Amino acid sequence: MLSPTRRTVLFLGALTGVQLLCGCTDEHGPDAPTAEHHPDQDLPLRTRAVAATDALLAGYDTVLAGPGAAQGDLLRRQREEVAQHRSALAQGLPAATGATTTGATATAAASPTGSAPAPAPAPASGAAIGTVAALAAAERQTATDRLADLDAASPALARLLASVSAAGALHATRLGDTGPVGAPAASPVPSAPAAAPTPGTAPAASGAASGTPAPLPSAAAAGAQSALAAEHAAVYGYGVACAFLPVGRPRDDGRTDYLAHQARRDAWERLLRSGGTGPTAAAAGYRLPFAVKDQATAGQLAAHIETRLTTVYADVVGAGTGPVRLQAAGALRESVLRAARWGAAPSALPGLPAPADTSASPSLSGSPSASPSR
Repeated sequence: MLSPTRRTVLFLGALTGVQLLCGCTDEHGPDAPTAEHHPDQDLPLRTRAVAATDALLAGYDTVLAGPGAAQGDLLRRQREEVAQHRSALAQGLPAATGATTTGATATAAASPTGSAPAPAPAPASGAAIGTVAALAAAERQTATDRLADLDAASPALARLLASVSAAGALHATRLGDTGPVGAPAASPVPSAPAAAPTPGTAPAASGAASGTPAPLPSAAAAGAQSALAAEHAAVYGYGVACAFLPVGRPRDDGRTDYLAHQARRDAWERLLRSGGTGPTAAAAGYRLPFAVKDQATAGQLAAHIETRLTTVYADVVGAGTGPVRLQAAGALRESVLRAARWGAAPSALPGLPAPADTSASPSLSGSPSASPSR
């Protein structure tokens, strides 16, 4: 069975024990370059994201005015969250650009010559989103499009895009669209292609020629180690929770999530090894944030673990690049969906502090804030 046997205790706050250097720092200190000499690389990305958000908001308004009356409470709640997304994405934009615009206009404004990657496909206009099903599909597609700009974004914007994408995936699911969000699959650090040897010479012994992966940058390696530590703790926590979940769907769901965290843990270990870094081993044991003694508290623990993982993964998105950033964004989305299934309170920007909250990421101490849906 999955019940724990390890004795040495280490606080389960490993799930939130890291404030990563790259993802959470202020990029606008006194030594920051001026906009005149260094154009904001995030400007076209933010403008494009705002345009897509405007299309979603128009779609919510269209559906609420017509066929969405039966789901009015859910739609209004999600529309408010989308409005919060827009406000966060528009920060730093010129007033005219940050104002509500049509998708076509903002997409054109988002792509000045030579300033950004090719834009994602233009979102559907609000007028084209006339049903709940169409709105759900638009949420899912927009969640996918957010991820297309992750690599080009600054650490702070990457965290925001990953959070908004995860929230959009949950919106789509709640509206009945459970199709996959098109996040790239987790993958190891790519190796450099082997160079063809020059005739008459011995093959080069370099890492590139032998296919050895390039080392992970230090910040990305630190982020991956933090994610691995969090997954070690999550596996332990789910082991406890599963021991108290009754046979049937609750235990099946717990077992599925337990195995998913094992797989995610293994993926981080592989990525670290492929980047030349030794993975951190699991602790001998972990102390839970509250006593687990029945189905209700087991469900609360699962919700608590997933909610705290969103904070970890938002920070890893900011610290990492390439496969680390992509893997963290996918894990953030998965934790948002699992947290909702276990009854966690929703957040407009999962993994990020509330706008009025300037404190550090919360610890796992204290009582859980979620009520299990079991």
